[in-house]
Amino acid sequence: MPAMKTLRYFLLLMAGTLTLHGQEAWRDRMALPLMGKHNWIVIADPAYPLPSSTGIEVAATQLSQTDLLTAVLKALTGAHHVRPVFYTDSELPFVPEEVANGIGSYRAQLATLLQGGEVSSLPQDQIEAKMESASLRYHVLVLKSTTLLPYTAVYIELDSGYWNADAERRLRAAMQGGNPK
Repeated sequence: MPAMKTLRYFLLLMAGTLTLHGQEAWRDRMALPLMGKHNWIVIADPAYPLPSSTGIEVAATQLSQTDLLTAVLKALTGAHHVRPVFYTDSELPFVPEEVANGIGSYRAQLATLLQGGEVSSLPQDQIEAKMESASLRYHVLVLKSTTLLPYTAVYIELDSGYWNADAERRLRAAMQGGNPK
């Protein structure tokens, strides 16, 4: 029996160590120079589950949702090889203040932070399906905040920072015409 208690204590100690490591090292795990088109970064609430998919990495932080999003956006601003495409839960505008104190303030802050960005609002399960599909081939980093509000995740799909959909369409049209430049 004492060996079992020792094992339990050791496992609890290791779990605490892993959590603290993740809280301190989340910036290192967001290796933007290595990330590119099709990679995802998710800013999630603490209830976001620990997935079993090998393509999804989860790190805890000690930052609020808006502080964490601000830090990630600042890092993305300096990464010229990628640009963010944002997804937010379509459920978010319908969450009432009476059951989620502070949700109105969060929505206002989020609108300011994402202003001018490419933002799509979809049901949470549809966004997660897109992200999980991407995780089969590409890396997804989920950063957990300390904010205790529902449907506040911000999903960021990375796209090329120097090539856009219009350039791709023109390229494909030129290829069909057989006229190389």
